[in-house]
Amino acid sequence: MRSISKTNHLLNKRFHVRFTALVSVVLAVALLRLLPHPPNFTPVGAIALFGGAYFKPKYWAFLVPIAAMLISDIGLELLSGRGLHALMPVIYSLILATVAIGLLLQKKVSFGRICGAAFGSSLLFFVGSNFAVWVMSTSYPSTVQGLLACYTAAIPFFQNTLGGTLFYSALMFGGWALAEHKFPILGAQTPKALAV
Repeated sequence: MRSISKTNHLLNKRFHVRFTALVSVVLAVALLRLLPHPPNFTPVGAIALFGGAYFKPKYWAFLVPIAAMLISDIGLELLSGRGLHALMPVIYSLILATVAIGLLLQKKVSFGRICGAAFGSSLLFFVGSNFAVWVMSTSYPSTVQGLLACYTAAIPFFQNTLGGTLFYSALMFGGWALAEHKFPILGAQTPKALAV
């Protein structure tokens, strides 16, 4: 009985260390949004994919990236007046959808799967956010031609979104893999020595 109690204590400690490290990574990367960067070249998509891939239970996968986004949006608002805007519900919904894509990575995180998730989530963000811009803006007529003009004007932003998602995914997923290797307590698997 004492052995089981000690094992549970060690597993609980391991969970808290891993969880704290994951939250720290997400918040630190989210704060990079406050630094100057090309339009849409941000860590937002990568944060959502990373959260989906690594946070357990699943509600943390959704909560932590949204909280990090909100914190960085408030920071942007305070610094530049550009953090809070009418598209926030759409953007946050798309972030939640990207977390759901990240959940598909939980079974196996690999280079190819991360690249596929980054491309798919960037495309989803492009389609969803620009559709919302077309619907909510007076800049484009409410016609098919207006929608196509909106998407066409946004192509450079898609390139930056994809580039940012790929770059920050490499940074976050690659950095986490190195950290897990260097510090085994961060690993998701129960070490054989602690198995009951």
